Amino acid sequence: MDGEHAPLPLGSPGKTLKSMKIVENFPDCRSPLTGALLSLALAGCATMPGWISSAGASREQVMERRDTGRIEGIQLVDVDDALARKLAESGKPGQFAEVFPSEGSNNYLIGPGDVIEVWVWEAPPAMLFVALAADPKTGPVTAHSAAFPEQMVTPDGTITIPFAGRVPVKGRTTAAIEAEIVKRLQGKANQPQVIVRVIKNNTSNVTVVGEVTTNTLMPLTPKGERLLDALAAGGGVKQPVSRVAIQLSRKNVTATMPLDTVIRDPRQNILLKPGDVVTALFQPQSFSVLGATGKNEEIPFEAQGISLAQALARSGGLTESRADARGVFVFRFEEARLVDGKGSVVSSGNVDPVPVIYQIDLRDPASFFVTQHFPIRNHDVIYVANSPAAEFEKFLRLVVSVAVPTVTLNAAVR
Repeated sequence: MDGEHAPLPLGSPGKTLKSMKIVENFPDCRSPLTGALLSLALAGCATMPGWISSAGASREQVMERRDTGRIEGIQLVDVDDALARKLAESGKPGQFAEVFPSEGSNNYLIGPGDVIEVWVWEAPPAMLFVALAADPKTGPVTAHSAAFPEQMVTPDGTITIPFAGRVPVKGRTTAAIEAEIVKRLQGKANQPQVIVRVIKNNTSNVTVVGEVTTNTLMPLTPKGERLLDALAAGGGVKQPVSRVAIQLSRKNVTATMPLDTVIRDPRQNILLKPGDVVTALFQPQSFSVLGATGKNEEIPFEAQGISLAQALARSGGLTESRADARGVFVFRFEEARLVDGKGSVVSSGNVDPVPVIYQIDLRDPASFFVTQHFPIRNHDVIYVANSPAAEFEKFLRLVVSVAVPTVTLNAAVR
């Protein structure tokens, strides 16, 4: 047989030799039919005949029969460390701390629709507000102060204060509004002091939706609420933390991160801004594993992702008696710019995902380091081909099954 297709050390050569000895023990197996079958096996031991039953393609068939016409443009890519790292980097989600940098700790800003209350004090002798010292809530007071009626911020973002005129408050903090009113009263009131209090918050809110116990509108306060505060306000997530991703939308920018990453890295628990939308997404990601592995099934994995090494371990590893360690393949629809490992696009102008078969040779010890960097994506299909030795042993079983009836009949005649 061709040396390239010799039985793998990972296989079970003892079983193959045993099968060959079985043939030797049956002299009558040298019948024309049996001889023809053996000749066919020896002539094509690299690839067994198509009529031999098989659970999947061999390594050679995967490599040679990509262009069958059923799907066009299938790319076969040999995975090295550079490509694995590039794929891992391309799949990393944006970091909240980088996409949405924090600006201070006080995120409460006044907006149209908010209801606020303004108090003004004067040092004696009062010049403006002594006649307005009666407080409807507490009764007559002797202090030189005035509590103005609650008022809603107008659509143009202003309020009206006697002797100060229309004061712009939209997008300002309460401290900034107090300073603005004091500035406008300088020279009119005697050493004025101002307190602005929010009675009802109608605009500085964060929307919390998705896989939380209760969808809610969380008001922001000068404390400065953070991302995890929003999830707590919604009653927490309903799904396991490892299967949930958090999507944050702010104006025209959206980013997504796994929830367990946000919990582990305090930098990603960023301050929220008015108008933010926090969405908890349940992401039941999974991959399918087929071929010569410990188990063939669809296997779920965490939102933060796993490597090929982890995926093979969860599938029970390669089956020693069947697997071709050179024939580990990952089938995926991939971005065209990533498939050749060098950053160039396969076909100019192609922005749609292209079908790609990634090949990893696990007979090379260095490949085990590569598998730790190679990322598994949602809906990937991992296939491990049968070894040539396993296919040949299957063929020998067929030969023996044909020869045994002949041997039995000859023994009966004798």
